[in-house]
Amino acid sequence: MSKYLSRRFDDMRAYTPGEQPQDRSYIKLNTNESPFPPAPGVLDALSRDEAGRLNLYPDPDTRVASAALAASFGLTPERMILGNGSDEILAFCFLAFCDPETPAVFADITYGFYEVFARVFCVPSRVVPLDDQLRIDPKRFCPAGGTLFLANPNAPTGQALELGAIEDILRENPRHVVVIDEAYAAFGAQSVIPLIARYENLVVVQTMSKSRNLAGARIGYAVGNPALISDLNQMKFSFNPYNVNRLSLLAAAAAVRDTGYYETCVGAIKATRAATAGELARRGFTVLPSAANFLFARPNFMGGEAYYLALKERGVLVRHFRRARIDAYVRITIGTEDQMRALLIATDAIMRESA
Repeated sequence: MSKYLSRRFDDMRAYTPGEQPQDRSYIKLNTNESPFPPAPGVLDALSRDEAGRLNLYPDPDTRVASAALAASFGLTPERMILGNGSDEILAFCFLAFCDPETPAVFADITYGFYEVFARVFCVPSRVVPLDDQLRIDPKRFCPAGGTLFLANPNAPTGQALELGAIEDILRENPRHVVVIDEAYAAFGAQSVIPLIARYENLVVVQTMSKSRNLAGARIGYAVGNPALISDLNQMKFSFNPYNVNRLSLLAAAAAVRDTGYYETCVGAIKATRAATAGELARRGFTVLPSAANFLFARPNFMGGEAYYLALKERGVLVRHFRRARIDAYVRITIGTEDQMRALLIATDAIMRESA
């Protein structure tokens, strides 16, 4: 760090994305990307003619993509805001709904950006521990005592709360905004979007990176009552009115329209997840129940970091977190059947060598 960096960031730890090594070809099961390409309609939308319009700014109101997304949920566009990935939407939530008197509240083991955003935006935070099974206990957030950020399914554990539990949290926190981060909800959790008409303090954040196969396009969005969406738009237009580029807006609208392709890809990932979980359990792994496009698994024949390194040596990348309570686990993104077969073959070789 330079001597010019603001002193308030002296002890800040930035968010660490999944590694992207370039030294060889890897099977990437470490960043929760979809193993499938974008929908055919997306490829058609990204034409040479459209690329030729990149000299023009995108629509700051994201009208076409917002209308397509809103219609897919049976909502009106004023209940929706688009961002440069869901991370930007979450950042707007921290800016809009947290301050020195209103802390950010989140679990101790959850999406790592919550802690980073609290630090960057200089807001206090209250960290609530998961239970002994690494699950979110709703009672510990009733009341939360601040703006609540709740990933459902949670990351990196993959476990999800039922709709009724989240509604209990909403009822117990009427004076604070409750942000439900549904980055992985399409793979097995109940979305709380139907509740936005009944709870004015609810913001639901989703992404097109996982289930819509558009991680490289960076499309995130939030839905909520029009007043909260107006608050988020105030943050957006105070930061970057042109936050979503022209080609990503085209890709988003096209992806939403192709529901058949979306359902096929999500169904394939869910089926492969179930098969992989069964194979890992058969090999003695502890595998947490997952409603996401990944598994959180503990190899009981060796440490989590040792297993991650042994897989990497064999050309398979998974994610390992060096932190208390979860350092024995690895997070495994669900890829294609062939990719998961390669993971299992590598695992068998590691187990033979460690026996």
